[in-house]
Amino acid sequence: MNFEASRAKAVEKLHNFIENNLSDYSKLRNFDFGPKKRSNISCLSPYITHGILNEQEVIKKSLNKFSFSKNEKFIQEVLWRTYWKGWLELRPNVWSDYLIELNKIREEFKNEKNYLAAIEGKTNIECFNEWVNELKENNYLHNHTRMWFASIWIFTLELPWQLGAEFFMQHLFDGDAASNTLGWRWVAGVQTQGKHYLASEWNIKKFTNNRFDNIKLNENAPPKVSEKTYSIVKKDLSNKNIDNKNLLVFDNNLSFENTDFQNHKFEKIYIISNKNENRSIKLSEKVIQFKSLLIDDQKQRLKVHSIDCEVVDISEIKNISESIIGLYPTVGENLDYLNSNNLKLDFLFRKLDQYSWQYCNKGFFNFKNFIPKIITTFN
Repeated sequence: MNFEASRAKAVEKLHNFIENNLSDYSKLRNFDFGPKKRSNISCLSPYITHGILNEQEVIKKSLNKFSFSKNEKFIQEVLWRTYWKGWLELRPNVWSDYLIELNKIREEFKNEKNYLAAIEGKTNIECFNEWVNELKENNYLHNHTRMWFASIWIFTLELPWQLGAEFFMQHLFDGDAASNTLGWRWVAGVQTQGKHYLASEWNIKKFTNNRFDNIKLNENAPPKVSEKTYSIVKKDLSNKNIDNKNLLVFDNNLSFENTDFQNHKFEKIYIISNKNENRSIKLSEKVIQFKSLLIDDQKQRLKVHSIDCEVVDISEIKNISESIIGLYPTVGENLDYLNSNNLKLDFLFRKLDQYSWQYCNKGFFNFKNFIPKIITTFN
């Protein structure tokens, strides 16, 4: 697999998928045929996560090809990330509590044999070991495989889900605080209390085309239990006055020229780089490099549009003395840095988020009832 760090390649990948493979998506999407056979899924998530592509353009192009009824499953999958982000925005303490738990557990398990065997791909479960190596090599896993992986980690290897979520964040090109953390919580059974996901031998064999043997799993484990509950936090999503401001662009919005704010005149755009020095979860060198290349690609595209821009480290924001406003970075490491350093900024919110996050107060099955309404509003 190859994820080239440019918008041009992302647009090309989107076009090729829609023209050649979208028609069979619903039928084949759950199959993991291996990293060299990914034509049954779009593999666009690393670009959507970083805002290289946005949900609206992906959905619009798919609807130009097929009707909503033909496209419904694909569109739902695209908007899962939008939903997860909205859900976490309404309950930001889920993320901060996760980091607190992770800090404690990380110290407890740093020399634990089963944990070290898991992250090195040296367990007695062949498929799991292969997925560990695939994750480190390709920085991507099929979504169905992520569910199997998390289930094996939690219920067969009996390791804390918090460490598994960290391992994914360290290596995934599409890792983000919402989708990753909440996905692991869901598998464990603490996202929807009492409802967990258990991987099974027959399911793995069926959807990997019988690529693996000797899959001995704990298929009867009870869900994990958490006594924590989270109330919804009201959030002001209104956009402030943006005239004559300098704009901060974080690594979740790296296609400014395709945002809702592309026609506004900013004094200067600062593209914010956040490397491991200021992260709670230290990313692999390959993930840091991928982000850096995407940031550089955004810088070059802005220069083509004759937009004054500069790449700065997140620690340098405090040195920007001029009036600034930021594209909202969403709950996660970037926002954590701003808050922990008391950097009070006004933010600009995407119209899609302003509209759709109101429907993230419950589960996804409730959210998906509003998808036709969301699409009609933005396409």
